[in-house]
Amino acid sequence: MKTLFLVVAGVALCSLSLTAQNKVRVIQTNSAGDNVHLIDPATNKVVGEIKDIEAGHGAGASPDGTRIYVSDEAESTLDIVDARTLKVTTRVPLSGHPNNMAVGKDGRFVYVGIIQAPGGVDVIDTTTRQRVKNVPTKGTIHNVYVTPDGKYAVAGSIAGKTINVIDTKTNEPAWVLEMDLGIRPMTFNTNPDGSTKWVFAQLTGLNGFAVIDFATRKELRRIQNPDLPPGKATVPEGSDPSHGMAVTADGKTLVVCSRLNNYLYSYSLPELKPLGGAELTGKGAGWVTLTPDGKTAYVANPVTNDVSVVDVASMKEVTKIKVGFVPKRNVTVSLQ
Repeated sequence: MKTLFLVVAGVALCSLSLTAQNKVRVIQTNSAGDNVHLIDPATNKVVGEIKDIEAGHGAGASPDGTRIYVSDEAESTLDIVDARTLKVTTRVPLSGHPNNMAVGKDGRFVYVGIIQAPGGVDVIDTTTRQRVKNVPTKGTIHNVYVTPDGKYAVAGSIAGKTINVIDTKTNEPAWVLEMDLGIRPMTFNTNPDGSTKWVFAQLTGLNGFAVIDFATRKELRRIQNPDLPPGKATVPEGSDPSHGMAVTADGKTLVVCSRLNNYLYSYSLPELKPLGGAELTGKGAGWVTLTPDGKTAYVANPVTNDVSVVDVASMKEVTKIKVGFVPKRNVTVSLQ
């Protein structure tokens, strides 16, 4: 893999390559539609559409930018899409109904979280386009990520209340951390050597997130998102009060969605001091991804079927982009 940044909402920043012919795109899946939209962050316009993927959940791209991957809830497949034609070329059958997915740092494997019992993480070989194994987990899997250094796949279980860590060199379980609440979206920051420092994990029923030391496997603290200003009311729509988070490429800022408050918040790293909050005019605040420079955040709004564009420095919503029905996950990629 060459060097750019693949930013996964709610997920860790993975290095990618940006060559002259590559284009940065935000991929937005639509969980109640049959299409996936591609947004150009330079213009904040929809510039591409992948059709014939009903109830797309997670998305990602190959390191060389030639393929897009989408976990397909309707077909229980991992759909492989040609990045130039935006046509589905292969549907890889999975072991059960999927939720989110992540692409390995070197692109050899894609990891798909299986929400249908007994769960686990399906491993897809991108060369053969075949599922090569299901890694067992403690509980069914909602979201799966790859750490910034590419050494681990990290899968969260709502039902099992566990964080399941998989060694990507062997594709075998490495360790499991049991929590008191279900695991929702996660993201990571790094040590100076690039290894994973902390896991930030949103939890069922918590309008905030937990901070977990990756090396010691211990929870350090919990952060509650700010209270709403006087006169503002909560928005009790959506599956959980805080859902979606991401770390900027420079590792200095964490952005966190609050569905309950209908805000995107930012925190300094490593201090975790609140920096500000963007009130969203779209509704749902279900996921977030960042541009490679960390200057702009894209928040999926499943209630209003749009994406809020937020300037991270000022924490202001600058525009909204209309997409498909019930937009779910989004991810920033580099495509040919």
